[in-house]
Amino acid sequence: MATVDLFAIGNALIDQEFKVSYEFLTQQALQKGTMQLTDGETQAALYQQLQDTQSYKGQASGGSAANTTVAFSALGSTAFYGCRVGNDELGSIYLNGLNDAGIQTTTQSISEGVTGTCMVLISPDSERTMHTYLGITAELTAEQIDFEPLKTAKWLYIEGYLSTSDTARIAVKQARELAKAHGVKIALSLSDPAMVQYARQGLEELLDDGVDLLFCNEQEALMFTNTENLDDAIAALKSNNQHIVITQGANGAVIIDPAQQFHVAGRHVDAVDTNGAGDAFAGAFLYAINAGLSLEAAAQLAILISSEVVAQFGPRLAVENYAKLFEQFKSTQQECA
Repeated sequence: MATVDLFAIGNALIDQEFKVSYEFLTQQALQKGTMQLTDGETQAALYQQLQDTQSYKGQASGGSAANTTVAFSALGSTAFYGCRVGNDELGSIYLNGLNDAGIQTTTQSISEGVTGTCMVLISPDSERTMHTYLGITAELTAEQIDFEPLKTAKWLYIEGYLSTSDTARIAVKQARELAKAHGVKIALSLSDPAMVQYARQGLEELLDDGVDLLFCNEQEALMFTNTENLDDAIAALKSNNQHIVITQGANGAVIIDPAQQFHVAGRHVDAVDTNGAGDAFAGAFLYAINAGLSLEAAAQLAILISSEVVAQFGPRLAVENYAKLFEQFKSTQQECA
């Protein structure tokens, strides 16, 4: 019996969200829709300009894999999150937030240093652009991770953002080896076009000889495979990954396994903020297949959950809302049966 269903490793970041103009992104030389790493001093200067000229929308605990883990746990399964935070107020806020969501953590995650922060800039088209100071999470090592729960977990989940950290990649390698030794399935997300563009070697190291389940969006799939159409990208990704999920924003998602390939339509909402949408999709999809749902039903649930994230500011829903949406989903499924 698994002590947790999902064992996830990722960055720990506190998000500061702002609604910004296109002009502001241009002035700051930020590429819309991507994540850019920075240092603390540069981010502090940007934060001041944001406060002076743009619209502040609030603070939230983020980190891609953490958002995925919250969705997975809130839908009804058990999870552990391995990360690194500073011994500061933001670090306490971060870990307490995960624990309040029912996610297991360890005090090993706490070390001297500054907890990472991310300026999340939401442009008028609802797209998120991120300006990230990793802080101490940039130095995530195996020492901050309690690997015991992984030995009996069902899934290991890895975020692609870890590709920029030499020490985190070593920790992921250890986790992958342990997962394979204990029959734990491995899932990974490419996370961001910027990771594919600027940290390809690190991503390839994280992927190693492939995974049981790969998440990416269409742009990431094309960039990572150096192809110009989705069919060619899929063919390349199938060479060493068992299952592939390619999200297409409002247009839904393409699901690929060794025996089939199909498309699931998107769900229309009035988009407000795309931050965390892909993370929520991955968490809901993983929950569904872990619970024995079909790949199609998993994609439908993931689209429902992620579209609700897009319809609000912030990377996560209120914890109770995930379960409410799942009940809504099950009712719809029963009506269609």
